[in-house]
Formats: sequence, structure tokens, C-alpha cells
Amino acid sequence: MTDLATLKKRLLADPKTKAEYDAQAPEFAIARELIAARVRAGLTQDELAERMHTTQSTIARMESGRSLPSMRTLTRYAEATGSRAVVRLEAV
Repeated sequence: MTDLATLKKRLLADPKTKAEYDAQAPEFAIARELIAARVRAGLTQDELAERMHTTQSTIARMESGRSLPSMRTLTRYAEATGSRAVVRLEAV
């Protein structure tokens, strides 16, 4: 059985796969931040959804990195987790 690190390395050796993986990096970075804020707040997805007046499946979609939430939604998420949403543009 192949471990995850070995599989990832093998998959990312393909230039097309690597390009797609890199293109999704911002979405996954946002997802990591969302999950970290929820965990810091000690909340489950259900509890957070209740605070935001939404559903657990909506929270799961945001935390999956498959969709980009609006700034308004990020602000609501931050408030519900006792956090603050911050946007920063960096020079490349």
C-alpha cells in the first residue's frame, strides 16, 4: 500500500497535475484558515452552522476548498468563530 506522501509525490510529478494542484492553492489556503478558526473556537460544523443560520453542508462545502466564499460570508464565518477576516494582497 502506498502512503499518502508517496502518492502525492508521484501524482505531482506530472506537469499537468502539478499545474492544476498549484492553481487550486488559494482555495485550499482559505479552507485551511476556515477550519483552523473553527477548531480554535472549539466548534463543530453543526454548531458553526447554527451560529451562522445556515446548514452543516454549507460549512462543509466552504471548508472543502471547492468553492470560494464571498467576503460577506467570510466575515460572518469570522464573527461566528470569534475571529476577524483580513484580506492582504502581496506582491509577487
